[in-house]
Amino acid sequence: MRDGLAALSRILAVVNRAALWISGVGLILMTAFVAWQVFGRYVLNQSPSWTEPASLLLMSWFILLGSAVGVREGNHLGFEIGLHHAPSGLRQVMLAVTEVLVMIFGGAMAWYGTMLAMETWSAAMPGLPIPQGLDYVPLAVGGALIALFSFEKLVRLLLAGEEAPMVRPGEPHLVAVKE
Repeated sequence: MRDGLAALSRILAVVNRAALWISGVGLILMTAFVAWQVFGRYVLNQSPSWTEPASLLLMSWFILLGSAVGVREGNHLGFEIGLHHAPSGLRQVMLAVTEVLVMIFGGAMAWYGTMLAMETWSAAMPGLPIPQGLDYVPLAVGGALIALFSFEKLVRLLLAGEEAPMVRPGEPHLVAVKE
């Protein structure tokens, strides 16, 4: 059981790292596109039409992939004071319910993002020669990753008894303390 969980974790760690790198590259590209748009508008007096829709598409990718990474690494918003003061058994239940809700939310994002992409695929995106449905692909992929990463955390919690590291009040969020 633990071997399968460790193998799943290694695979998802690679997916997580890839999502993080794609997000970073997307952020850099979006910044370059916006800089080119500003340069074109104010220096060349002719703003390229493709930079704004391309920047928005890249922003969707890096926000949603970055959100999925945040779910896996436990850097998303949470009500941690309740977890900190809850007894161990209740804490496990609260963490499990949280992961189930996040998994449902990610699954809904993936489902409806896919539906939106399919329904708008035949329309052309203004300013870019690509299908309008590509606007919703990041929603589907990000939602699927959020659901998958939350499922991994739920399996770890239920089968291995592993809990996300707790952060004590007053400590930086990146430094986790095991109890």
